[in-house]
Amino acid sequence: MIITVDSTTGTDGAVAERGPNRPTTLLLGCGVLYALSYTVANDLVAASRYRGYRRTSQAVSELSATGAPTRTFLMVMLPVWTALMVAFGVGVVRSAAGARPLRITGGLLIAFGVSGVAWLAFPMTSRHEMVRGVTAANDVGHLVLSGMTVALIVGQLAFGARAFGSRFRRYSAATGLTVLVFGALTAGESSKIAAGEPTPWLGLFERLDIGAWLVWLAVFAIACMRRRVV
Repeated sequence: MIITVDSTTGTDGAVAERGPNRPTTLLLGCGVLYALSYTVANDLVAASRYRGYRRTSQAVSELSATGAPTRTFLMVMLPVWTALMVAFGVGVVRSAAGARPLRITGGLLIAFGVSGVAWLAFPMTSRHEMVRGVTAANDVGHLVLSGMTVALIVGQLAFGARAFGSRFRRYSAATGLTVLVFGALTAGESSKIAAGEPTPWLGLFERLDIGAWLVWLAVFAIACMRRRVV
């Protein structure tokens, strides 16, 4: 049992257990919606509408790169994802009930959501243009945002892991290791784009990287919903 604060007591003097209130539960549900909507929008809708796009060998960012036919659709989705992530972070903070790791994790989720708006200004340059030798300021910003994103995700995993029991800590550690390993493999494949070299596993590596975090996000949201306070 996780002991926090509640003013509800039973007739025998014992303090009754309760979970997050309804508004907080709805906010926490935004974490699950974020994970689902991100996957559906990118890998089901956008990837299917981009003729010739290959999920195993092309980066997720190529779906919203300059000149991509699916860029407009994903730019419309970006504010939706920002709203869902910020709402989720607020829900985590509201559910913390004095638990510092949850408050910090909620703050990191909010920061992640707010920073997402910056992707509008820094899209990836299309693979075709990069091979031609075109280098743009937006690519520098894209790399900076990518690094910031990794740092925020690692922070979420680290502090979120401390909010629950040992099994969740082990699961979070495994997720963190997956994110770092496949993130490094993704970076290695990405470095080949400008040189015009093939990147047969870029999309797969990146999707395993992002997917591990998205699953963790949904599991974390559900854990927060099921968390009992007394």
